[in-house]
Amino acid sequence: MIRTTKNLAALATMAAALMACSTPAIDSANAQTMQAAPQADAMLATAVANPARSEANKVRDAQRNPAPTLAFFGLKPGMTVIEVQPGSYYAEILAPYAKATGGKYIGTGNPIAAVADQAVWGAQTYVPLSRESGPLVPAGTADMVLTFRNFHNWYWQPATLDKYFADFAAALKPGGVLGVVDHRADPRAEANVSGRLGGDGYVSKASVVAAAQKAGLVLDAESEINANPKDTKDHPFGVWTLPPNSWTSPRNQGETPVGFDAAKYKAVGESDRLTLRFRKPA
Repeated sequence: MIRTTKNLAALATMAAALMACSTPAIDSANAQTMQAAPQADAMLATAVANPARSEANKVRDAQRNPAPTLAFFGLKPGMTVIEVQPGSYYAEILAPYAKATGGKYIGTGNPIAAVADQAVWGAQTYVPLSRESGPLVPAGTADMVLTFRNFHNWYWQPATLDKYFADFAAALKPGGVLGVVDHRADPRAEANVSGRLGGDGYVSKASVVAAAQKAGLVLDAESEINANPKDTKDHPFGVWTLPPNSWTSPRNQGETPVGFDAAKYKAVGESDRLTLRFRKPA
């Protein structure tokens, strides 16, 4: 169970150390965000360091940089946060953080079995999100909506994409934040795979910005927190060739091609990712 220590100075030191070791690059906007909310960062570091988190998730921290990413988005105590189509990775951090700080964690879709014990992970609410679903929450009541590596799954379905972003915008309070992390195509063009732009999993910043602007959201800042210059973005099975999926054949089905070097892609690490913060105009 997460416990908030009274020694905020020690926690602040812990947060700074965690951010320094896990962040390849932090832009000036991100640095300013961290300086503006030192107490939130300390609590966030505690949530990230929680020993109850799964080993499979903790090993991804060096690639996913959860503390600086969430600090860049502006996560603060007491916020109502919606995570879109979550897996256990961020739920293991956000739900206990909400519990420790008097906030609220809402996920879309089905409850996550890995964080089902609310005595350990904190209370969670799950709401439907589909082409037919209604509002995620009462209009204008969420402080933050977060989506990690989902945009590429919606991009080739324009009606779905438009509906989802409209739902996000409607849920946010004026001044609220939409945070987006996804596999970045730039500087190359999006690939057309089987008639789908971005069909290899990589999408452009311009595409994400266009979807957000269409919903009335404004690009507020971007960061290189989740950049990976080793990612050449020309892998045989798209982004899924890289960890953590590590496909060795198309859709990871069938025989591995002769000469395929899995170690080469493991050495690249996870994908190069864009990290964008949008804001709902006040």
